[in-house]
Formats: sequence, C-alpha cells, structure tokens
Amino acid sequence: MTENILVGTASWTDKTLLESGRFYPPEANTPEARLRFYASQFPMAEIDSSYYGIPAPQVAQGWAERTPDGFVFNVKAFRLFTGHQTPPHVLHRDIQQALGPNPPKHLYYRDVPQEIRDELWRRFKEALAPLRLNGKLGAVHFQFAPWLIRNRDGLDHLEHCVEQMQDHLLSVEFRNKTWLDPERVAKTIDLESRLGVVHTVVDGPQGFANSVPPVWEVTHPALSVVRLHGRNAAAWNKKVEASSSRFDYWYSQAEIDQLVQPVEKLASQAAAVHVVFNTNFEDQGQVNARLMMRALQRPMSAA
Repeated sequence: MTENILVGTASWTDKTLLESGRFYPPEANTPEARLRFYASQFPMAEIDSSYYGIPAPQVAQGWAERTPDGFVFNVKAFRLFTGHQTPPHVLHRDIQQALGPNPPKHLYYRDVPQEIRDELWRRFKEALAPLRLNGKLGAVHFQFAPWLIRNRDGLDHLEHCVEQMQDHLLSVEFRNKTWLDPERVAKTIDLESRLGVVHTVVDGPQGFANSVPPVWEVTHPALSVVRLHGRNAAAWNKKVEASSSRFDYWYSQAEIDQLVQPVEKLASQAAAVHVVFNTNFEDQGQVNARLMMRALQRPMSAA
C-alpha cells in the first residue's frame, strides 16, 4: 500500500531550517550537498522558489542531476500565474525593460500585456523541461490567491492556466472557501476531474475566508496530492516577514496517525500520492515527514 505514497517537504533550504542545524550534517554545507542529502532521506520534494521567480533551466538541470533515479519534484507555479501580486524586480531583466520605465509596485496577471504573459509562460515551461526530460517532474502546483473566488472570472482563469500548461500534470490548491464550501464542493471536484487536474487535499487552520476544508477526493488517476500547512490558527493570517512563521506547527504523533488511513485510501484510488509538509519553520517539516513515513510503514490496525 505504501509503495506509491511519497512523502516530502516544501523546500529543503529554508533559512530557519539551515540555521537550526538539526537536519543537515556539517559536511552538507553547499546547495549541491544539501539536496543530495535531502534526496537520501525523502523520495520527493516540492520546489517553492519557482513561486517567487522563474528559475533558469540550468538550475533545474542541477536539481535533476543531484537526485537519484525515481526522485520526484513538484514545482510550484510562478506567483503571477496564480493571481498573486508580483513585484516587477523578480522578472527577467529584459521583461522588466519591456514593461516600461515606471511599472506599478506590484503587478497582477490582468495588468501584464498579453505578449509578455505569453513569454513568461514560455519561459516557465522552458524551466521545467530539464526535470521533465529526466523523468523527475511530478505535478506543477497551482496554489491560487485567496481572492480567486469561485465565480465566472475565477473559473475562466483556472481553465486558462490549464490551457497554458497543456501536456503537464497540474495540481490545484484553492485558498478561498467558495471553492469547497458545502454548496459547491461537489461541483468543484467534478470540474477538476473534467479539466484533468489533481485535486489537492489541504490540511490547515479552519474558519477563515482563505482556508478550505480537507476534501479527500481523487480527481486524476495518476496522482493525489496532500499538503499539510499545520494548524496554527493564530498565525494563519498574521503579517510576517518570513512565511515559515505562518506555518510554525509540530504535528503530534496522534495527528499523524489520524492522517494515515485517509492517505492510504487515496493511494488505493490513484497511481501515486504525494504527501507534502509545508510546516517549514526550522526542521518541523523534515521531522514530521519522517514520522509520517514511519506511520505509513506500520500495519494499518496499529496506526
């Protein structure tokens, strides 16, 4: 049952993780050595840096070369595509110049000229190509902005992203309750199935406009994705300098054990399941990912 369940973390180079000194051995003191060590401990990882800026293809080639056969990366979609505000300085220099001398402090997708959007999509897919060619690209993860609601515009943008990323496996995570509230959840799951995207099961704080309940459904036969953000309600919408502070949470063994059975049920319905810990304050993600891996290896009756 557990052979098709891959457990990992969102990022492997978070500043607080490196500063803690608890995960990497002293000799793993370069980006290459850290990724090689990480890949010796876990079978998959989520690349979050691609949300903040489109990586160069040679960077992705390095990720492919530093990980063993069978290792899988999920890659987070660039923030402009998911509706988030994007400072122009994260764009390629020639694109910054094409925007003109006085661009706004923050760009939104609708503000960017069509030809520039098309070029950014092209460069993003070019950056993914080395992972794809090496058989190490899992899903391209679209975590949509909290203000993308389930209305005509939201539906159109979702379909637009799917169209732009044809021939790639997409996983979709919503951050607005309108997508998965009791009145709309069935329609959203049907929509994801129709579009051929992977529904993301979200474990996180509840009761906020930008939080969604965990909906344990499979919408694509190849993959199911579970992302665990912790349950730190006090910090969920707190303005912080580092995102790791919002996901400051240690899952207890009891909470891990409660997740085993629903994860295994997903694994009986999809060819693979990726369980991603986004609790990235210090070594929380790595510790909890190891607990999850051990829990999955126990007989179900003991979990």
